Amino acid sequence: MRIERHASGRGARPRRGALAGAAAGASAAVLASALLLSGCASGAAPETGGAAEPRAGIALPPAGGPPDYQLGGAYRPDPAVTIVARDRTAEPEPGVYSICYVNGFQTQPGELGRWPDETLLRDDAGALVHDPAWPDEVLLDTRTADRRDAIVRTVSPWIEGCAERGFAAVEFDNLDTYSRSAGALARADNVELARALVAVAHDAGLAAGQKNAADDAELMRSHAGFDFAVTEECLVFGECERYTEQYGAHVIDIEYTDELPRSFAEMCDDPGAPASLVLRDRGLAARGSADYAFALCPH
Repeated sequence: MRIERHASGRGARPRRGALAGAAAGASAAVLASALLLSGCASGAAPETGGAAEPRAGIALPPAGGPPDYQLGGAYRPDPAVTIVARDRTAEPEPGVYSICYVNGFQTQPGELGRWPDETLLRDDAGALVHDPAWPDEVLLDTRTADRRDAIVRTVSPWIEGCAERGFAAVEFDNLDTYSRSAGALARADNVELARALVAVAHDAGLAAGQKNAADDAELMRSHAGFDFAVTEECLVFGECERYTEQYGAHVIDIEYTDELPRSFAEMCDDPGAPASLVLRDRGLAARGSADYAFALCPH
């Protein structure tokens, strides 16, 4: 199983095997039922799956809009592009629908000092718990309401900054840190944190995007309140339907040149392919780099 990293520190996460994915999906279904019952008991009526409906004052990505994914460096997009995603440290691209990347569930390289100590996950010996694939990234501790509140206080200014600079939406990455925490974190707690971050985004006038975590799409839509999804390689891993069932046409998929099981044209013609689909190089290099690769579907 290949493990890659984007030049900016963002990259495709390790994938689980089919049996593990099936088990996770079953567990997510049980949790979804529990959370839905909890919502009904409290008087809340979580939204069901299907095409996302825009909230008042919040614009969703244009359905089927050609996207570009520029986490590795900002550049002027192809004229056909109508959706551009960039890191929260970058400026939005004028004239297109701009998505701001925010990592709300683990630290980014070089940013450990930005986080209050109580937000960082530690093991029983008191050592920081790092992402198994990226030892320079520490998982955030979502286990209690107080710790989740501290995470939200740290991330909220980033979200609000995205809105102030003119982004239309924010995408939250690493929603599934519980799956690589050696059992320390729980899916339900991550969903609660996601729900709080989505609320901050909505209050700032931004649409909120679920990044990856196909096993949790139903929960992230119905309970956390996400508006759309950004997925990497959902065609390669047969996950696209999990997103489109929840978000309809508001699913943006990035496929990578180094793991194409068939031609990109054939992938574009796949009936299950999201309408917003782009082919990029694994490092998400900026235009002008020798590693840069970009293609849109011909139709």
